[in-house]
Amino acid sequence: MQFLDLSTDICPLPLIKVKLWLKQAEIGSEVTVILNDTGSRRDIPAFLSALGQSVVELENDTYLQICVRKLNHHLSVDQEIQQS
Repeated sequence: MQFLDLSTDICPLPLIKVKLWLKQAEIGSEVTVILNDTGSRRDIPAFLSALGQSVVELENDTYLQICVRKLNHHLSVDQEIQQS
């Protein structure tokens, strides 16, 4: 499993790094992501879920840890809607 500590990054950098991971990761790959930025804590799990990726959230007062498993090819939300 890979690990991305993005706790010191602020929006939009964490989302960009997660998108880069999705682009290069093989289906079935897993990553643990640590987020501290308020916007990222809200937006990244929602973004990944909208893409159909597996997301498990473990939150505490200081940070959000998400475990992500890539379940499908990386597509934007708009591309997924058009394919439906």
